[in-house]
Amino acid sequence: MKDVFGKAILDFQEGNYTEDIITFSSLDEEDAIPVPYLFRGFKEMPKLEQEALKLCKGTILDIGCGAGSHSLYLQEKGHTVIALDYSKGAIETCSLRGIKDVVCTDIYNYKNQKFDTLLLLMNGIGIIEKLNNMSKFFDHMKTLMNPGAQILLDSSDIIYMFEEDEDGGVWVPDTGSYYGEIEFQMEYKKEKSDSFFWLYLDYKTLEMAAESNGFNCEIVRNGEHYDYLAKLWLK
Repeated sequence: MKDVFGKAILDFQEGNYTEDIITFSSLDEEDAIPVPYLFRGFKEMPKLEQEALKLCKGTILDIGCGAGSHSLYLQEKGHTVIALDYSKGAIETCSLRGIKDVVCTDIYNYKNQKFDTLLLLMNGIGIIEKLNNMSKFFDHMKTLMNPGAQILLDSSDIIYMFEEDEDGGVWVPDTGSYYGEIEFQMEYKKEKSDSFFWLYLDYKTLEMAAESNGFNCEIVRNGEHYDYLAKLWLK
């Protein structure tokens, strides 16, 4: 896959920022990811992210670390953290920002170590892509967890993006798949990425999937707009 995301954040890190990342989705919406926002400090982070970082313990794997803002904060607080992303540009950026331990790989190919906290922020659970990959995801997470370890993740229920009917219900098109499975494409400086799926997960669906795969699951904090921070741990 073309590393459009990595190219954008590496440009920013190297002082070549001129434009943001444009996203196109199966919801027929065009949006933008402001690249400077990916470099935010702790005070600029949403409350959900701040809460998650405060709850981190022991050795930490920051899965889908992006520009490394969460890893950098944790490292500065004295935590042992590894920043992991499959984007080469992201990992190069993390190294340039001073993050000591970085890994460029897909999470399913990472099997080297066990951790006390697995961190997936900025809707990091989206890497699952589709609902039927939940068991595969949880099975792999188990291989990365020390006894007593936790998973911290945030996501959003995007039901609000669909039209309400006259009775207050929500009309979701019958596509045969879960409404939170969204297909995306990114564009940066006229270069487009391959299309990919990203999963937005309502809490009840997460809770049921976690329970059926041997995890306890609880909401730590609700966000301001259909988003939430959840904590999971093995039963």
